Amino acid sequence: MAPPRREQDSLGAREVPESAYWGIQTLRARENFPVSGLRASRHLIRAYGLLKLACARANVGLRVLDPAVGEAIERAAREVADGRLDAEFVVDVFQAGAGTSFNMNANEVIANRALELLGKPRGDYATVSPNDHVNRGQSTNDTYPSAAQVATLFALASVRGAVGVLVASLRAKAIEFASVPKSGRTHLKDAMPVTLGAEFGAYATALERVVESLAPIEAALAEIPLGGSAVGSGVNTAPGFRARAVREYAELAGRPLTVARDPFEAMQSRWPLAAASGWLRTLALELVRIANDVRLLASGPATALDEIRVPEIQPGSSIMPAKVNPSAAECLDMVAFHVVGADAATALAVQAGQLEINVMMPLAAYEVLFAAEIVANYLPVFAKSCVDGITANAARAERYLVASSALATVLTPRLGYLAVAEILHESERTGRPVTELVVERKLLTASEVETLLGRAALVKLADPVR
Repeated sequence: MAPPRREQDSLGAREVPESAYWGIQTLRARENFPVSGLRASRHLIRAYGLLKLACARANVGLRVLDPAVGEAIERAAREVADGRLDAEFVVDVFQAGAGTSFNMNANEVIANRALELLGKPRGDYATVSPNDHVNRGQSTNDTYPSAAQVATLFALASVRGAVGVLVASLRAKAIEFASVPKSGRTHLKDAMPVTLGAEFGAYATALERVVESLAPIEAALAEIPLGGSAVGSGVNTAPGFRARAVREYAELAGRPLTVARDPFEAMQSRWPLAAASGWLRTLALELVRIANDVRLLASGPATALDEIRVPEIQPGSSIMPAKVNPSAAECLDMVAFHVVGADAATALAVQAGQLEINVMMPLAAYEVLFAAEIVANYLPVFAKSCVDGITANAARAERYLVASSALATVLTPRLGYLAVAEILHESERTGRPVTELVVERKLLTASEVETLLGRAALVKLADPVR
């Protein structure tokens, strides 16, 4: 094993493992914040690598960075963006405020890899410095929020795609179940008929509408403070750096990034992260509702609804043989609950900004990115392992429907509200069907009852759009 190398920062000298691309400031952060063992999101590492690459290009183009050094930094930053150096990002997500530790972790990794590419030893910061070269014209204060917002754009794109997978599965079930009439329920009590297909189609529509609301949030995230340096003024940046760096970053990230309209506001406020988190919470609430409906519709089979059957993906009990639970829907609930909790943490972090900076950015970034990650990871799994395999228990659903006294509502235009109410009371008292009573009282003929309440009529009544 090679002996450690010695590095110097403003606080003194320390020994760093020779094998590490990270350096002395990352070492101090590891020692100071051994909190959770959690590491930065891949999206954030990618966004930071692309940001450092963009800044190097801008500085070389503005002739404030040696082209050879700039090229080495670009190559190293590209490797960071591509995931080849993820193991070197070792700072805990709970760290010093504003993200200085993470920014320096990135600067040191890129500097030492650039040195290696130039044939120089790691730690030769006179040749390539984490601060003077990799971080030239930058501050944690503008780079961290910029990268966090771009990382969130990456993450939300993954969520959008995952929601699309689930929507497609729900739409397929809506078509499959379009002719399965059943009792609607309001207040968990019998209501007018619907079809099982209409229920599943409504789930898909709800998710589509949530996705439609994402565009303005993405636009807000695309407006970044890069180039603002420490407080928004752009101190220590070359003339033209702000616009050039953002333009390069936009091209590299494949996103329509723009210079913040008010650079000071963009340094102070992290509301775009709050908006992204709030959108994820809204999505999570819809997912909870859908998951809980699936659980309710699949409840039973002997003592509850049992209107649908979910795939048997694992045994449901360690003591009751053959018991099968709606495990996938339960997992979706847990994922969504965590998203709601993450939003609460994000809200506290976003409101904690003071004057020219928000020092709680690492927490907000972590919570938003983790929430997005678990949603994007699980929705396609839920679609495949649960929704795609759901089957309708049409016989049970229809049996509930024809037994429901709520169907008598269809008779009120013909017989009047009070007459129908009287028949309903008699039906409840005697247990005899409403259809039998109206024929017995000669209020309707059997043919008329079939026309109003037969299966074809019920399907039409349940989904008149069809």
